[in-house]
Amino acid sequence: MTRLTNDQRDLLRERLLDERKEIERRLDEDDYYGLANSQRDESGELSTSDNHPGDTATELYEREKDVALVEQEELHLSRIEAALNAIDDGSYGTCATCGNPIPFERLDAVPDTIYCIEHAPRQYVSMRRPAEEHVLAPAFGRTSMDEHDYHHGFDGEDAWQIVEQWGNSDSPAFSENRDVTDYSHVGIDAYENDGFVEPIESFLATDITGRHVSVIRNREYMNYMHSGEGDHGLEEDDEQT
Repeated sequence: MTRLTNDQRDLLRERLLDERKEIERRLDEDDYYGLANSQRDESGELSTSDNHPGDTATELYEREKDVALVEQEELHLSRIEAALNAIDDGSYGTCATCGNPIPFERLDAVPDTIYCIEHAPRQYVSMRRPAEEHVLAPAFGRTSMDEHDYHHGFDGEDAWQIVEQWGNSDSPAFSENRDVTDYSHVGIDAYENDGFVEPIESFLATDITGRHVSVIRNREYMNYMHSGEGDHGLEEDDEQT
């Protein structure tokens, strides 16, 4: 593997200088992607407290995007400065980690690099994840008790189902329930038992004494009978005592 010639080094130096000049020009002309201007100056108002929260969120999102763009440009500038310094001290074209020559083809593609492909920092993907993922995953991980046989009470998923009944952005066409025919059953597990565990509990009712039992012919009753679990002969004028 041959080292860079003087002509190749001079060519790459000119490219680095041009890239640095172009980045500095973009930052100056755009006021660092608008970060030099306050939100008050952009909106023309003295205060943003009376604006709709959605408008403020949009401004915040755009400002966060501008911060990311500026950080990317500043990172690029720092890499260019490191490469120019390496040219000045004569180390440009050799890997800063292993000392092996860097092929001209790589420098031609990425002139601001001072590392060979094997030791390039960008190839290492960080495996660090936010600590919140261990607590919040999976969805309803702390409050959904469906996977536990010992729990049959009200949990976080049930709370969401109640809220979801008041509407969401889904339509029957997007429901995970393939048999859904109306908006009342669009939600997650919309057909699951609500307020009872066994189907028979949903259509048997008693009075305050517990001695008078009534049979309510609702949907669960029809499903129960259709499944062959019930017997019409046990009914006595819709009531059993």
